[in-house]
Amino acid sequence: MWDRIVQEAPDFFTYYNAIFVLQAMGRTLALTVIGCVAGFIFGFAIAAIRSTRARALLPLRLLVTVYVEIFRRIPFLVILFIVMFGIQAVSRGISLFAIALISICMVSTAFMSEIIRAGMESVPKMQREAAEAMNFGFMRTLLLVILPQAWKVILPPGFAFMVMFIKDTALVSQMGVVELAFTGKMFVGRGFSPFLVYGTVLAGYFVMSYPLSRLGAYLENRLATSRSRESIQRVWTGPGPVQSEPVGEQG
Repeated sequence: MWDRIVQEAPDFFTYYNAIFVLQAMGRTLALTVIGCVAGFIFGFAIAAIRSTRARALLPLRLLVTVYVEIFRRIPFLVILFIVMFGIQAVSRGISLFAIALISICMVSTAFMSEIIRAGMESVPKMQREAAEAMNFGFMRTLLLVILPQAWKVILPPGFAFMVMFIKDTALVSQMGVVELAFTGKMFVGRGFSPFLVYGTVLAGYFVMSYPLSRLGAYLENRLATSRSRESIQRVWTGPGPVQSEPVGEQG
């Protein structure tokens, strides 16, 4: 195995192959970033709708709730093919990359809306009531009271979801989208060693996901409360020395 890798490495690590792999990494990163940013925007709108109590918006709240529950429970690969066949039945001029991006946005919206809703619900209820007592409207309460506190809870899992989705974008290779995982199939089909090819693919995913995971860990530690920060630090450094309390003398 190692002899084959050493023998094929000069032919594999060429300028044009490197450009091809970097372009595939760019498509993978573009799918993830655009999908998650769009998911955050639409997910915020869904979370805001679900947090309202207006009776006029009840049908809309039920509709977006059904959307979230469905798309969080259907496998991503199934959604890809449903969206692909649905769009191609109407128009065959849309590229596979666009179809994959639409699918990612739909799934990302469902998951991001739950992350945002959980962050909004972490704000104490008494602060909402205080805002209502001061005649704050819904949007004013949301923008001035809830979000400044909720984003500390939203950002860390949001970055964790983005890192997870970098890996999940490999499923779009089943549609024929030329992203990082698909390039691995192409090079193996050209006769290169699978260990050499997928080792390079693994390194590509690591290069894309590691900085985001470190940024998410930094935000989690930076935005945590002092008590939570001590708990995180204890996980990495271990418990400190146990201090026994002095026992008073009994009379």
